[in-house]
Amino acid sequence: MDFDDTPEEAAFRAEARAFLNASFPRKQRSGGAHRYGDTDAAEIARAKAWQAKKADAGFAGITWPKEWGGRGGTPMQQIIWNQEEAEYEVPHNVFLIGLGMCIPTMIAYARPEQLQRYVRPALRGEEIWCQLFSEPAGGSDVAGLRTRAEKRGDAWVINGQKIWTSGAHYSDYGLLLTRSDPTVQKHAGLTAFFIDMHAPGVEVRPIHQMSGASNFNEVFFTDLRVPDAQRLGAPGAGWKVAITTLMNERLAVGEIRRPDLQDLIELARSVELDGRPAIADPSVRERIADWHAKSQGLTYTRFRILTALSRGATPGPENSIAKVVNAAKLQEIASFGMDLLGMAGGVMDPELAPMHAMFQDALLSSPSHRIAGGTDEILRNIIAERVLGLPGDVRVDKDVAFNQLPGGSR
Repeated sequence: MDFDDTPEEAAFRAEARAFLNASFPRKQRSGGAHRYGDTDAAEIARAKAWQAKKADAGFAGITWPKEWGGRGGTPMQQIIWNQEEAEYEVPHNVFLIGLGMCIPTMIAYARPEQLQRYVRPALRGEEIWCQLFSEPAGGSDVAGLRTRAEKRGDAWVINGQKIWTSGAHYSDYGLLLTRSDPTVQKHAGLTAFFIDMHAPGVEVRPIHQMSGASNFNEVFFTDLRVPDAQRLGAPGAGWKVAITTLMNERLAVGEIRRPDLQDLIELARSVELDGRPAIADPSVRERIADWHAKSQGLTYTRFRILTALSRGATPGPENSIAKVVNAAKLQEIASFGMDLLGMAGGVMDPELAPMHAMFQDALLSSPSHRIAGGTDEILRNIIAERVLGLPGDVRVDKDVAFNQLPGGSR
């Protein structure tokens, strides 16, 4: 592994840092963490202005072709930008799903005239996209979805429901996966579309989360008419489109969120346990040492990803490994931080709580990170089958028509 920037990468890092220094102050370690999903109209406006500024400076869509408004750069340059931007007080990123998942899928499947219409506005932050895959009855089984699409003339009529759709309440467009043929095996009867989230027949209902945020949504479709021109891929080939999106998702999610190990160490130094700083307690130090080992493992795993990207290669399964470990570690650190806070752990007001309530907020929001972007169980299956070469799970639904499965007749 090569841990150092090449001369070209170092020059790009300096350029990025200079641009960021001129735009925002650096984050303070004790400044708290942005609450996941806590995004109001003012924050979205700030995010859109920042995205446009980045696009004008060539720091949005770094790996995208210049014809779409990108920089035509390398994946490693994108990684470097992400590293540097994370150190500054930039607005909340409401474009992660659109630019990290939806638009790359559009580039792969949409028509040239559609790309001319949709790619540049998304890159500049003028339009926001969401991903409409998960359903109440499907769980982690994306191919178990029931939202129906029926062809009527030159359009499709869609009825059904999606759930846990991040950002649907402020999105302009969405990438939608439907069931168009229930008489074939479940992976074979899917068709993908992109839709206008403001069209008649689309209803978005935010889900109030226990953290106080409402970033997830239920989305209902009632006789939604979608032109056939907005179909992505061939009818029945939606699973291929979905795989493209999910592969992009693996790279777009999984970034380390706070509180991290350094936040926990700061907390342990500031609170007392049995009349002395908690950091001096052997049991606390033992737990910190365990998370330090995991953090180092994640660091070097990420170095392997960066090295592959720097050499122009495609990363292997490292991102699945990093996500499954990091998501659990975040939840564990949040829980232990709450233990150290004692009675103060019940204070949620960031103006009153120690460390701006970052441990409290993380304890409530961290379980979602073990689901979003692939559940722990799905990622472990990927690692087991594609890394360790273990046998795949037994599938009783293989080669069985969807409408012949229990509960699949809808």
